[in-house]
Amino acid sequence: MTQPEQIDAILADSVEHLRSGAAQQPPFVEQIRLRAQRRVLWMRVLWAGASEQGLAISHSEVDRILGNPARLRESEAEFYSRDETGGELGRAIDAADRAAAADPRWTRLLGEFGVSEPEADLLALAAAVEIDPWLRRVYGYLNDDATASHATPSLARSLFQWPMSVRVGADSALVRWLLARPLDSAPNGWTETSPWICDPHIAAWLTAPADVCPLDPLLNGPLEFIPAGRGVQFCLYPDQLEALREFAHSMVLTGNTAFEIELTAPEGAGKKTLAAELAQDLDLNLLVAPGTLLAHTDLPAAVENGVRAARLARLASAALYWRPAENVDARVWPAIAGHCPLTIIGSLSPLAWRPANTLRRTLTLPVLSRPDRIALWRRLAEAPGADRIPAAVSDWSLLPGEIAAAARAAGAGPEALAAIFRQMVHRSPGELFTPLICPYTWDDIILAENVREHLQEFETQARLRTEVYEEWGFERLVPLGRGITALFSGPSGTGKTMAAQVLARSLNMQLYCVDLAGVINKYIGETEKRLKQVFEACARANVVLFFDEADALFGQRSEVKDSHDRYANIQIDYLLQRLEKFDGIAILATNRKSDLDPAFLRRIRFSIDFLQPGPKERMALWRLALPARGPNGEELLDRVDWDFLVAKLAMSGADIKMAALGAAFRARSDGSRIQMRHILAAARRELTKQGLPVRPGDLEER
Repeated sequence: MTQPEQIDAILADSVEHLRSGAAQQPPFVEQIRLRAQRRVLWMRVLWAGASEQGLAISHSEVDRILGNPARLRESEAEFYSRDETGGELGRAIDAADRAAAADPRWTRLLGEFGVSEPEADLLALAAAVEIDPWLRRVYGYLNDDATASHATPSLARSLFQWPMSVRVGADSALVRWLLARPLDSAPNGWTETSPWICDPHIAAWLTAPADVCPLDPLLNGPLEFIPAGRGVQFCLYPDQLEALREFAHSMVLTGNTAFEIELTAPEGAGKKTLAAELAQDLDLNLLVAPGTLLAHTDLPAAVENGVRAARLARLASAALYWRPAENVDARVWPAIAGHCPLTIIGSLSPLAWRPANTLRRTLTLPVLSRPDRIALWRRLAEAPGADRIPAAVSDWSLLPGEIAAAARAAGAGPEALAAIFRQMVHRSPGELFTPLICPYTWDDIILAENVREHLQEFETQARLRTEVYEEWGFERLVPLGRGITALFSGPSGTGKTMAAQVLARSLNMQLYCVDLAGVINKYIGETEKRLKQVFEACARANVVLFFDEADALFGQRSEVKDSHDRYANIQIDYLLQRLEKFDGIAILATNRKSDLDPAFLRRIRFSIDFLQPGPKERMALWRLALPARGPNGEELLDRVDWDFLVAKLAMSGADIKMAALGAAFRARSDGSRIQMRHILAAARRELTKQGLPVRPGDLEER
């Protein structure tokens, strides 16, 4: 048993501390200390009659326990009124009660979470012993049990003189908000003698300085606190911010005490920045919490994390921002919905679960326009030479986070910056496509004049699409996607692939060739899945996507006779949708244009037919393939009859290149310059390789 003199030492000078204002503990702790001291006076009066020796439980104690409880409470009150020390303590308790009622931290906590008066008494009892651990001995003394050193409803009832009808159960605000709870080891947590403990974060918050909001140590994850006074440096999405501002104000005006905003965009799009701007506009701080706290495999633990985060946001006068939210169990959201006045959810795509009793506004952030990207770069890049706008900033669909990251290396030079941007944006979908080198320029490709003009028009639209769409406002005519798709059709060897290489180089874009063997899959749904990977990998990179032999993918839809036909048609429909939404440059090549689906052809911006070269083009091709001199000035040709080659050899550009290459090797082997006999022999080999018969006497040198 705790000795009376120990209790006197623990409670010594409480009244003097309160009168002098020297007490350093919160007023509610003084409430507990003073009430405990007054209760000690009364208990000593009761224990004074226990004169029996050798009895663990005295006769007088049994009589007191079995007596009239109401009469006993009256006797206690009468004692306090006539006892000089009891009266002085009563006046001190009244002063402590007034001080607690004026304590902004204590009243904020009770009001924020709807704590009733009896719940506040029990919370004060549990929090006081966390702040002043010596009070545990006092609690044991008051309970007449050295092992009963925790706050209990029974002890709160005796100190605060609760009516017998008052009970604190599992539905109390203390439990809902995790402010205090029965000990886990208690066999029945809801009895009068069940020990209660205060949450460690609440005890820390109650004793923290007025301008400090400590973080919850039980929230095991990186939390970020963004104060409202930080100031907005650059608003990325003014229209979206205004829409959210109007929504938030309308919710407040209509009496909605809790609502949600969902921001969807890729990682790095500026969702957190927009959330901070909105919070600042509403005069709130922003608490950023990782979604991993809600992705706990133990559902009750995930819900508890959600409640703790919402509780912390309330205490910090903050909006609560969850990011990312994709992997959160859908069962968690209903359990924590409405716990915070303003909850903002950051996700890559809209969540499937919608709150039943909480209003949610979902907003998808748009892609930054070219002027906005340039303005952001100019604001963030401070290194020498940063006033030069990198081509990637003006031409690529970069995210704000990517621009901010690259701006830190603005002084590294154009080539280094280009590599940095390329590493950020380019995503490799495994072996589904491969890069193609682009060694050719417009001077290297020989085409009919109308085909060349058509290609140059294609290049012009690809180069100026950002200016026309964004600066002139013509994006309203292409609401689904701002990309440009072209179909190159014609026989093999007529320059389709080379034209794609020329265009990519001229546009300063990388060229990727889709591996159809890796994309097309016999299993249902796999082709669509792989095509999705291809398009998503190239969605924002400044690349040209090249589909060779596209008729294998975009063939005509067939009459549905079985499940395979139905899913084949689904593949075509899916491809058409993805092409319409694609913001990049896509080139599809085929030598069987008639096999393509008409619906697909209607969605193509450019359809360019590559024909076999005519005499004029063949002359240019032969002269380009067979240069007169080598790099060191050495003469390479010996009496070549150009007119004969053009008239007798109706070959494609690819065939002419291969014939020229074969002739060069033959001449080198003979130790001579390239002559007609070398060229004609190589041409015969090419024609035979393609299955074209060459009769004796044909293609003989004149």
